Amino acid sequence: MPPRRSIALGATSVVAAFALTLALAACDPLPGGGVVSTVGEVDFASPLRIPPLAESTTDDAGTRHFSLTAQAGSTEFTAGVATTTWGYDGDFLGPTLVADAGEKVQVDIANDLDEETTVHWHGMHLPATADGGPHSPIAPGASSSPAWRIDQSAATLWYHPHITGNTEHQASMGLDGLFIVRDAAEAALPLPRRYGVDDIPLVVQDVRFGDDGQFDTGVKGYIGTLGDQVLVNGSLGAHFDVTTTVVRVRLLNGSPARVYDFGFDDGRRFDQIASDGGLLEAPVATTGLVLSPGERAEILVTLAPGESTVLRSTPPDLGMKPTTGERNGASDSFDLLELRAADTLATVGTLPAALVPVERLDPADAAKTRSFVLSDARINNELMDMGRVDVVALLGDTEVWVVDNSMAQPHSFHVHGLQFQVLDIDGVAPPRGLAGWKDTVYVPPGSQYRLIMRFDDYADPRTPYMFHCHLLQHEDDGMMGQFVVVEPGDEEYAGVSAAPAGGHTAHGG
Repeated sequence: MPPRRSIALGATSVVAAFALTLALAACDPLPGGGVVSTVGEVDFASPLRIPPLAESTTDDAGTRHFSLTAQAGSTEFTAGVATTTWGYDGDFLGPTLVADAGEKVQVDIANDLDEETTVHWHGMHLPATADGGPHSPIAPGASSSPAWRIDQSAATLWYHPHITGNTEHQASMGLDGLFIVRDAAEAALPLPRRYGVDDIPLVVQDVRFGDDGQFDTGVKGYIGTLGDQVLVNGSLGAHFDVTTTVVRVRLLNGSPARVYDFGFDDGRRFDQIASDGGLLEAPVATTGLVLSPGERAEILVTLAPGESTVLRSTPPDLGMKPTTGERNGASDSFDLLELRAADTLATVGTLPAALVPVERLDPADAAKTRSFVLSDARINNELMDMGRVDVVALLGDTEVWVVDNSMAQPHSFHVHGLQFQVLDIDGVAPPRGLAGWKDTVYVPPGSQYRLIMRFDDYADPRTPYMFHCHLLQHEDDGMMGQFVVVEPGDEEYAGVSAAPAGGHTAHGG
């Protein structure tokens, strides 16, 4: 098992670690680093693994119950070579949870690891006590049972650890999974939705293996750990046999640091139909789609009988200088997955001209505008402090958050517990693919993003949500802050309750 990283990070050690990262990023390519390309080198011999659907039961009160166990295991990504991995209910990754809008869900989580972990429901609108952030640690051998009512639109969400100072390690070991929310508006559209048949989840993670077959996390750019191979749903060099004319692909960038520019080797056009928080107003035809860590998108791909096409990541524009960008993945290319169409395809679905209406939040309604400056390992010149509340928001208020990346290096920005909209990027309206609901966004060097959000439904003056950089090394190094949502008049009670020492039970909704 890779050595456990200490989670008792003080400000001095965080700054020192970040300074070392900057120094490494500025030097010559690290051993094993440099430009990476697997284009033309992948044989696609393995069938794509599809994460199983999580089993669930419904009690007399109508609550849907799931269970997950975080556990250690072993996986052969290459035949005959065993790699130590972690997963939920298995050796690597976790099952896909599916629930309907309006349902109350409870997830019973057991921790069979030898260290603390959490399960954060990334993109879910839920009470802070159920969010699974760093204030909700689950001790080894302990359990947690967060519960909440799903009150958001159909979307592709995910879950992963969010433990103080150790998130990159735990997520990279395999603690990741999808949570699909369905609703009536999505069900009424003529879209593919047979899971594993014409509705395909793709969890994309870059990895690097040492000579002993174990994960090697020693090659880093400024953005964090970078691999030289890419797993898709835990499969290396996989293909998927397509049996329908149209395939719906749910893309998750589950890598700790790498940014992908997804497209196909033959340059074919495809249609983006959803972003992090759900369906767009209308499909967006494109040949490329950039996703940073934590971002999701749904696309529709059309194939003809007997043809094949390769999902590929081409060098992404990170907004960095060429030499610096090269050391952070900006020159890298990967062949990820081959789609192989059968000689006879069933006709399924059509491409609607319109999808769902998207409510537009109006900056004129904003009660506050706040500034968030991203610099080094800090937000607004502050390192994460579990005892400090950085933002107190009023229940029902709309706010505009201005996110400035003051550096020549990239960051991302993720907000817990809600979805936001991008008002503009450097004063210009966002492209259509970023115009829907989001919870994570890539913030290139020297750019300014204006985000608008509304704090609905859940107020708790003592339990915070997080906002942070979703490049996981940056998060671990302290690039994170906390906000609480309070009822008007409760501002004086805003603070942080003591984090529980072990198992945590949350109930909401």
